[in-house]
Amino acid sequence: MCGIIGIINTSGQRVFEEIYRGLHAIQHRGQDATGILTFSNRFHLVKGPGLVRDVFKKQEQQILEGSMGLGHVRYPTVGKRSWEDAQPFWSGTPYGIGIAHNGNLSNFFFLKEHFRDNHNSLINSDCDVEGLLALLGEEILRQGSGGSLSAKGIFRAIKGVLQRAQGAYSVVGMIANYGMFAFRDPHGIRPIVMGSRDDGAGGRSHCIASESVVLDLLDYHDTRNLLPGEAVIIENDGTVHEETVLSRLQSPCIFEYVYFARPDSFIEGISVYKTRQRCGERLAEKWKKTGIKADVVIPVPESATTAAAALANQLDLPYREALVKNRYVGRTFIMPRNTARQDTVRLKLNAIQIEFEGKDVLLVDDSIVRGNTSRSIIEMARKAGARKVYMASYSPPLQNPCVYGIDMSTKGDFVAKERSVEEVAREIGADHLVYQDLDDLLAAASDGNDQVEHFCSACFTGSYPTGDVTPQTLSDIEAERERDC
Repeated sequence: MCGIIGIINTSGQRVFEEIYRGLHAIQHRGQDATGILTFSNRFHLVKGPGLVRDVFKKQEQQILEGSMGLGHVRYPTVGKRSWEDAQPFWSGTPYGIGIAHNGNLSNFFFLKEHFRDNHNSLINSDCDVEGLLALLGEEILRQGSGGSLSAKGIFRAIKGVLQRAQGAYSVVGMIANYGMFAFRDPHGIRPIVMGSRDDGAGGRSHCIASESVVLDLLDYHDTRNLLPGEAVIIENDGTVHEETVLSRLQSPCIFEYVYFARPDSFIEGISVYKTRQRCGERLAEKWKKTGIKADVVIPVPESATTAAAALANQLDLPYREALVKNRYVGRTFIMPRNTARQDTVRLKLNAIQIEFEGKDVLLVDDSIVRGNTSRSIIEMARKAGARKVYMASYSPPLQNPCVYGIDMSTKGDFVAKERSVEEVAREIGADHLVYQDLDDLLAAASDGNDQVEHFCSACFTGSYPTGDVTPQTLSDIEAERERDC
């Protein structure tokens, strides 16, 4: 899971500052590395490990000239986490193409072999966006007519990419001296939104990003989601071309609503905040059936706060934000190594003892993946004097690897794998554990937009919507992740 931004300005205004501000808005989507690529007669690229604020110092900012550019924040799922695998990527041929993506190619290893064996071409990095870049370049050359670029030819090229690139991906890119493009995988698994803004004096800006919060921050309007399999081309003069080139069953990722997206974002027209609120209300109804009485509801900050508040209100219980988060420590879920996650929990959270002491506490979290964070927090609650510690997760048990860009790629990642709910409770040290039912989670999201009838929930069900995930696919991805750790 990563965050992407693309901005093109038809009046020639520099876009670096807006891309920089937009990346801060989606820093939660990736904290491993970041990069910005701009174009002004040539490509200008700055990328490196760390947060947005750490990579783009004054000297780096001066390099990034141009009225068209891409930005990226990286959360590694494929690759050795070297800064060399940070995005964006660019290639001088054909025409000069820059690209950034959010997602994961499940056939990346096959593509690397294809270009090596058939084109004597080396995909040098371990970042799958380089596979997309090579595919797009190959397809543009194949579809080109008389050596000139046209929207029609680019659409055909993108269709060729969608037919060959398996997995989930939202892509934004640019072609030197031509303009910007974006496209989304045929199932629409990864989010991508676009908007525009009148800059006065005939100038107009267009912005494409992972989440609507970027467009809100930068004051873009006329926002909409790209449809599954849709491509958009924005030429330098502002001409916009839109075409759905290859569409399948829409299956947006349900885990965006559970954890990844900011609560102030809309994905597929569905409020992330309201979805989490509805999750809490539905989870409260399930908790009532246990007959267990808690004294207080405490969220695990921050993604669970909305659901926990709704749950507490439904149960008529006090709601207390009694776990204090150190805001200068990153999100533990997207840290690349398990040991880093465990160590960081102790730095990230601290308990307000007077809210735990002598009470039966109901902790609410968005999910339980490996169990390490839950176990540490439950231990923290007991040390703070809690009499009983219950846990409620507003998502179902996670049991299956994600091949679409979330760092859950090995069977050992899941504490719930081949364990009953009672066994998971014992494993994490909870006195009782309740999971949200999948139907309730899906309904909490779809209630926000009845036009979205299906979500990707493969991490809960093992049913992969792209239909191309085999046991060998899972084995290959697991082996790659284990080599990198």
